[in-house]
Amino acid sequence: MSLEKPLIYVILGAAGSGRREVMADLIEGGLAEGSRAAVLLSTGEAPAESDARLGDTVRWTWRDGLIDAQLPEGATHVFFVTDGRINPVDQLEQLHTWIAAAGGEIGRVLTIVSCRLAERHAALLPWYEACIHFSDIVLLHQREGVANKWLSDFQSHFKDQFYPCLFEMVKAGRVKNPLVVLEPQARRMSHLFDIDEWTGLDLEGVEFGTEDEDDDGGKAKPTKAKGKNKPADDEEDEDDWKPEVDPYLQRRTGGRREKEIPDIAKYLAS
Repeated sequence: MSLEKPLIYVILGAAGSGRREVMADLIEGGLAEGSRAAVLLSTGEAPAESDARLGDTVRWTWRDGLIDAQLPEGATHVFFVTDGRINPVDQLEQLHTWIAAAGGEIGRVLTIVSCRLAERHAALLPWYEACIHFSDIVLLHQREGVANKWLSDFQSHFKDQFYPCLFEMVKAGRVKNPLVVLEPQARRMSHLFDIDEWTGLDLEGVEFGTEDEDDDGGKAKPTKAKGKNKPADDEEDEDDWKPEVDPYLQRRTGGRREKEIPDIAKYLAS
């Protein structure tokens, strides 16, 4: 982790999910002394009581499918709250570009689940699946009145598919251990924000061991990384070295997503 680059925490979730009260708890209890937190809040998000606890807050705008935002000067930790009424995949795709251009570094992606909303509308499961696919931490919030069986089944749905993210409960707007939640360790299914770790590396001439061994149990045979002047007829396919396209980012002919998700705005009170 670069000390010069501010850590960017992306906060996913539906509008009205109590994201800001949880974020205030994380800022108050999860940052080291001397850290300076800033919050980027969508202009589409209505004011909330917990806003006063957030400190330095700047509004950002979703304009023509792009993020119009300025990174707060001097911030060491920036909490980017996505617009909870707009497609989260579209926003994440643009955030990947914006974070790099702004000179930030991804900390973690968090999804805050409104359990009441998700239980009431089973059709929203694919929407939450998309959010959790990109997330390191899932915080189960607004659990009042929600059946324990639903909570158990919801978590099992993802754990049975070996999602690596952590699930934590929120109680009265607080998490058990803010430090654990904010630990900048990747636990997400998606590699969208990991691609840049390999960008720009010159691996020409570097030898990698293969699993091929001769009959006598000899050492693994080394293969060299491909260089810029690699012959066009080389038996290895260049596509083998390209990063895999995230399934939620793939598009059909015509521009529509391969994996479409529900319009969250249709399930929210106006």
